[in-house]
Amino acid sequence: MKIIKKLIRFGVLVLLGLAAWMAWFAFRPLDLPVTPYQLTLEPGTSLKGLAMQLENDGVLEGETRFRILGRVMGYAGRLQAGRYTLEEPLSPMELLGKIVRGEVTKAAILLVEGWNIREVRQELARNPHLEHQLVDMTDADMLGAIGAEEKHPEGLFFPDTYFFNPDSPDIDVLRRAYKLQQEKLLAAWETRAPDLPYETPYEALIMASIIEKETGAPEERPQIAAVFINRLKMGMRLQTDPTVIYGLGAKFDGNLRKADLQRDTPYNTYTRAGLPPTPIAMPGEEAIRAALNPADSKALYFVSRGDGTHVFSNSLDDHNRAVNKYQKSVVKK
Repeated sequence: MKIIKKLIRFGVLVLLGLAAWMAWFAFRPLDLPVTPYQLTLEPGTSLKGLAMQLENDGVLEGETRFRILGRVMGYAGRLQAGRYTLEEPLSPMELLGKIVRGEVTKAAILLVEGWNIREVRQELARNPHLEHQLVDMTDADMLGAIGAEEKHPEGLFFPDTYFFNPDSPDIDVLRRAYKLQQEKLLAAWETRAPDLPYETPYEALIMASIIEKETGAPEERPQIAAVFINRLKMGMRLQTDPTVIYGLGAKFDGNLRKADLQRDTPYNTYTRAGLPPTPIAMPGEEAIRAALNPADSKALYFVSRGDGTHVFSNSLDDHNRAVNKYQKSVVKK
């Protein structure tokens, strides 16, 4: 009987010792080989595979306890693939929790309001954290890959900051940006003002892109929209420089000349009436809203003050006086 009691006491002491040994391991910060330490977990990696990876990287001295801890906690089979960044040492318990929760490192890319598709492509190509699939895609290939029905990519993507897992395909970012732009456009279309000169949301998107390029002052967007909408309703030409510049493409050297305004292209709103055939840039949400809910204004003209804002006029005489005051050499709009 005494022997049995001694064996029980010994077994209890062993279990307590093992528990203390595991607890010490579970909550003691790991020694990282470098900081920040990058851990990439491939899809399908097992708990044993993770433990061996950590051992090979010098994070663990023997992987047995790590595997035991993971199984005791019920984490086997729940590991989420991705890239994890450890800015400071974590305990094995904290590290396992981070991986099970999928707290992967996110990379980011910013698509800026007013950029054209060429600039969007360049920014995607420059991002070192993306898998670059767009390099070998034509615009038509790209549109097909994201499921777009439009034939031209300009203006179809919503300008925003997009977070993604490192090594994600660049086409995935564009697919998200396209979907978000469609959502923003259709939501604004549902709350549009009456009697607008658009037949489709796409025409509103074209107008929004012009508004986006015409002013850097957010509060002016509804007023800019009113001018162009008033002109469309009256059959006046829009006569907006950004469309001319877009039509010139690579020929534009930064200096818009009178000859450029007279050179006919599908985007020259000095030589052609109505909207251009496609957007000319990537409009943001405020520009879209302005295109569909313009200011209550009869203005037909505007001229820059030179500080990023504009003077709006209802008549050509008033406009000419504003031009003489603020920009004597500017081409009249």
